[in-house]
Amino acid sequence: MTINLFQTSEYKKLMEEHIEKTIGYLFNKNQEFSLACEIKHVSFTPELPSGIKETFNETVLFVLSGYTYETAKLEEGYFYFEAGFGADNFGSTVTVPLLAIKQVFVGDHPIVLNLAEHINKEEVSKVSKKSSMEALLNNPENKKLLKKKKL
Repeated sequence: MTINLFQTSEYKKLMEEHIEKTIGYLFNKNQEFSLACEIKHVSFTPELPSGIKETFNETVLFVLSGYTYETAKLEEGYFYFEAGFGADNFGSTVTVPLLAIKQVFVGDHPIVLNLAEHINKEEVSKVSKKSSMEALLNNPENKKLLKKKKL
């Protein structure tokens, strides 16, 4: 069985720490920056009007400057900031899991590239249940036991 090194828990932890430390460094240097994020993992409070959300691609670029930069913070594996969207500057707090950040830019320069995939808690539960059953069924003796129980 081949494993995808970029989806192992060790790599994901390494990337999460790298993203957090890089953003922390940028904050310490008072450096504005941009984030390319997977929109499916980003949440908005209050929720954005559908007309605005429909304009987003799978990956969206958030430019953190001015007020948006001033409101930005890191907490427990998430990045938060306030921003205005659309022609009416609809205000919302944006919450991004760190592993949903695919790239960090300073100006035109990409300084972080993240190949790890963020998995929601609901997805983790499904994956762990599936993995447990697969592990159980990989043993032929367990298969026999399950067949006997069904009878």
